[in-house]
Amino acid sequence: MSRIQLLSPRLANQIAAGEVVERPASVIKELMENSLDAGATQLDVEIEGGGVKLMRVRDNGGGIAKEDLPLALSRHATSKIRDLDDLEAVATLGFRGEALASISSVSRLELISRTAEQDCAWSVKVEGRDMEAEISPAAHPCGTTVEVRDLFFNTPARRKFLRTETTEYARIEEVVKRLALVNFRAGFSLKNNGRVVHSWRPALETVEQQRRAAQICGPAFMENAIYVDFERAGLHLWGWVALPTFSRSQADLQHFYVNSRAIRDKLVTHAVRQAYQDVLYHGRHPAYVLFLSLDPAAVDVNVHPTKHEVRFRDSRLVHDFLFSSLHKALADVRPDTVSTSAPVAKLTAVADTPAPVQAPFRFSYDRHEPAPARPSFNFDVAEQIQTYQSLITPRPSLVPREEPESAEEQIPPLGFAIAQLKGIYILAENAHGLVLVDMHAAHERITYERMKCQYDQNGVQSQPLLVPRSMAVSEREANYAENNIDVFTQLGFVIERAGPESLLVRQVPVLLNRADVETLVRDVLADLIEHGQSQRIKSEMNSVLGTMACHGSVRANRKLTIPEMNALLRDMESTERSGQCNHGRPTWVQLSLGQLDSLFMRGQ
Repeated sequence: MSRIQLLSPRLANQIAAGEVVERPASVIKELMENSLDAGATQLDVEIEGGGVKLMRVRDNGGGIAKEDLPLALSRHATSKIRDLDDLEAVATLGFRGEALASISSVSRLELISRTAEQDCAWSVKVEGRDMEAEISPAAHPCGTTVEVRDLFFNTPARRKFLRTETTEYARIEEVVKRLALVNFRAGFSLKNNGRVVHSWRPALETVEQQRRAAQICGPAFMENAIYVDFERAGLHLWGWVALPTFSRSQADLQHFYVNSRAIRDKLVTHAVRQAYQDVLYHGRHPAYVLFLSLDPAAVDVNVHPTKHEVRFRDSRLVHDFLFSSLHKALADVRPDTVSTSAPVAKLTAVADTPAPVQAPFRFSYDRHEPAPARPSFNFDVAEQIQTYQSLITPRPSLVPREEPESAEEQIPPLGFAIAQLKGIYILAENAHGLVLVDMHAAHERITYERMKCQYDQNGVQSQPLLVPRSMAVSEREANYAENNIDVFTQLGFVIERAGPESLLVRQVPVLLNRADVETLVRDVLADLIEHGQSQRIKSEMNSVLGTMACHGSVRANRKLTIPEMNALLRDMESTERSGQCNHGRPTWVQLSLGQLDSLFMRGQ
């Protein structure tokens, strides 16, 4: 091997650029974050040639003083941290002091800036080589403009890995949208090849924030979104989550921010996925725009070169908070809490009481009133359910619901039944028009939710195995199992450590006596190691209860009386997650009078 030697500053900068400057979009992200950290309320981005030819970011922030301009282009030079305490509680988007140095090492960069105290602006230029930065006066208002030309002109190998101009521009546009989606106090504009593509004014009011979110994520998302706002234990979660009926084939509409920083985190994804697990159609992905605020000292943002990942100091607390908050929000969406003026695929939820923030729907932690008790809808259950009579109590008998005696009587959200179609659908009339209900899907959800409640009230019942099951595991898994014996006990398992790398399963939950116990225990251990908790066993139990509910629900071609149909509608209004069956399919659809009129061209 050759002797150890120091790298030249130029080579060190270009190596650092390999981490920071992956493509033009990386440059835009770093420059825009610098502008936001400088307090800018207006950012103008201009692109030419997919960013390779030109990238220009202009802001009206605090600017950079003349004497600091040479330092701004040096490695490890920053105004955002001073000591270790600052690094352990980073409150800015950037803090490493490598971005401008890395960008200038692989491009022709010019920076023009002016502070409010200076009489004129000053410019500094660098062209990807070791040279003393030359400063000259320039004309510029208060703020900063960074112009990057000919990206990777001196590293042609890097340039070959870039995609087409259209692809690179699309990535830049995504970065601009992602930053505009969280920084509502600032205005943004994006110009591509001389044409203005986007222009967003500052959104200080909630209605303006909703409008910007709709412009970025699409109006369909906001039409199908519910607003959430939860706060607990120093954590604050707010934003919009889409109804389960507005799911996606890809995870392409998922925006999560921690202290205004866009992140991709497995813990967050897992918590959100669990919140949707009972209502999301198989293979589909939820859509959301969520903002989490917490003490900067409680999250480590210095774990990834591009700062896309973070590490929470109390990951279990964050996971539980996200899951419980979103689970409650989705469970509280019932026909009696949403407006029925649009089809279920385009629901616009409204708050029960006026809220200071006007949003499609607002949930506040521990402030949502429980729904009043309503008449029950009763049918004979299947033989599979009768096997578990110790867990499921008989449901109350049917209480008919008649039409209102007068026009003054309030019409329920799902109205009153008027007919049954083909033994499959219930037709009901409400204040907005016609409601169509899939009676099997609706009854399946009602039965399933009741079974879950009754099962939770009776606790998890276990049964001993005739022959205890021995499992070979790693020493790490065995340690986790031994340290979490209480967790397994609460879930209905009795597990003992039989050796350094072996476990003994003595009891299993009654409902899971036919499940693959060994695989289930391994999966639970994997969840505990990765996320600090596991919902896998409960999910398996819910799956069994869901199958039982499906077989025990009213089947197609079953003729119902008007009172029976009305009782089903009332139960839907009081049941959590009644908008979807256990498999994530919608249970009801609203057709307004306007939609019905358009079918017959009335008023045209």
